[in-house]
Amino acid sequence: MENFNFYSPTEFVFGRGRENECGIYVRKYGGSKVLLHYGSASARKSGLLDRVIASLQAEGVEYVELGGVQPNPHDTLVYQGIEICKREKIDLILAVGGGSTIDSSKAIAMGACYDGDFWDFYSKKAKPQAALPVGTVLTIAAAGSEGSGDAVITRQDGLLKRGCTTDLIRPRFSILNPELTFSLPAWQTACGCTDIMSHTFERYFTSTEDVEVTDRLCEAILMTIIKEAPRVIANPADYDARANIMWAGMVAHNNIIGVGRIQDWSSHKLEHELSALYDCSHGAGLAVIQPAWMEYIMPQCVMRFARFATRVMGCKMDFEHPEVTAREGIDRLRRFFASIGMPVNFQQLGAREEDIPHFVETLGIGDGEIGGIVKLNAEDVANIYRIAAHTPAV
Repeated sequence: MENFNFYSPTEFVFGRGRENECGIYVRKYGGSKVLLHYGSASARKSGLLDRVIASLQAEGVEYVELGGVQPNPHDTLVYQGIEICKREKIDLILAVGGGSTIDSSKAIAMGACYDGDFWDFYSKKAKPQAALPVGTVLTIAAAGSEGSGDAVITRQDGLLKRGCTTDLIRPRFSILNPELTFSLPAWQTACGCTDIMSHTFERYFTSTEDVEVTDRLCEAILMTIIKEAPRVIANPADYDARANIMWAGMVAHNNIIGVGRIQDWSSHKLEHELSALYDCSHGAGLAVIQPAWMEYIMPQCVMRFARFATRVMGCKMDFEHPEVTAREGIDRLRRFFASIGMPVNFQQLGAREEDIPHFVETLGIGDGEIGGIVKLNAEDVANIYRIAAHTPAV
C-alpha cells in the first residue's frame, strides 16, 4: 500500500425531508448571504427550491439566485457567479442539483477568492489558495461531487473540458435525500450509475499490490450498482435502492476507496473529449470508452481483470487461460451497460470516427503519457477510440 493523506471534512445529512434543514446547516457553516445556484426549472417546478428558500428564510439567511446550469457546465455561467459573489459579498455557495451544479459552484467558490481568471486553476497555471464554503442539496446520484474535492468545467472557447482538484472545494455539508431522485428519467439514472461505476474502476484497476481493503470496497460498490440499477429503472420510487445508489455515488468519489493505491483516470480523460465536443452525457460516454480501454490494456494486466470478472461479474475462473475469463468480464460489463439503456459504441453515442484525431489533439498528450495501471501515449489513445468506434452493438 502506498503512503497517503486522506481528508474528508464534509458533513452528510442523509434521509427523507432533510432539505428542509438546509438553513440550519448554512448557518452552522458560517453562511449569512448565499449564492443559491441551481440548474433547470425543474428544481422550482418540483417545489424543491421553494423548500430550500423557506429553510433559508427561517434562519434569516439572505440569498441571491443564479440558475441555468447545464450538463457539462460551461465557464460562462461561472464568470457570472464569480461577479455576483464579489458584488454581493456572498459568504457561502449553496448548490441545489447534481454534479454539474455542484462543479459550477465549486469553480465559482474558487474564482470569488481570486483576482485572476478562475480558468488558471483548470489550465494548471495557478493553484487555488482559498475558496468560499460550498454546501449542496443533491438531486442526482452520479458524479460524487457532493463529497469530493474535484470539479470539472468546459471552456466554451475551444470546447476544452478540464478538471481541478483541491480539498478547498470539498463541500462543508451535503444534504442527500434519495426521494429527490425519484423523478429522474431512466436515462439519467442509468448515466449516473455508469458514472459511479467508472469512478470506482479508475481506482480499482491499479498496479498497486496488497490493497485488499480498498479492493473489497470497490467491488462492493460495483456489485451494489449492478444490483440496484435495474431495480430503480423498473421502479423509480424504490427508496432503498435509490438510497444505496446515492450513498454508493458519494463513497465512489470522495476517495476513501482510492487511498494507498495508484489510480488511473485515463477513461475519464478520453471521455471528456467526447462530452466536450458532442455535449453528450458523461455517463453515456463512459459506457462507450471504459470497456474499450479495458479491452485495450487487459493483456498487460490479465489477473487484475480476471479478478474483476470473477469477483464482480460472476465469471468462472479459467486458470489455464485467465485472459478468457478477463475478456468474459469485459463482455458482461458491456452487456450490463446495454441492459440499462447505455450505448456501447460511437454510433449509438452519436460520435464520429473521423473526429478521433481531434480528440487526440485536444487531449493534449503530445509526446507524453497518461494513465496509472498502464501508460498510454497518443497512439494508444487513438487505438482505444477506434475500439470504441467499432465495438459491435450488444
